[in-house]
Amino acid sequence: MPIIVNLDVMMAKRKISAGELAERIDITPANLSILKNNKAKAVRFTTLEAICRELDCQPGDILEFVKDESYGQE
Repeated sequence: MPIIVNLDVMMAKRKISAGELAERIDITPANLSILKNNKAKAVRFTTLEAICRELDCQPGDILEFVKDESYGQE
């Protein structure tokens, strides 16, 4: 998938654990783990907003587009 989630990088910079962030943004630790480990198919804007608010960052600090030359080819 060409969208990479760099949530773990921002969490490390802000010195916050996954459990603490999950509690602060009111999602389950399991759902945060899915997002953090690039397993999510989508993210709600409300969740992204809450993450950015708690980590004092921009969406671009968390989400990164990586061009994959093979993406979309058969």
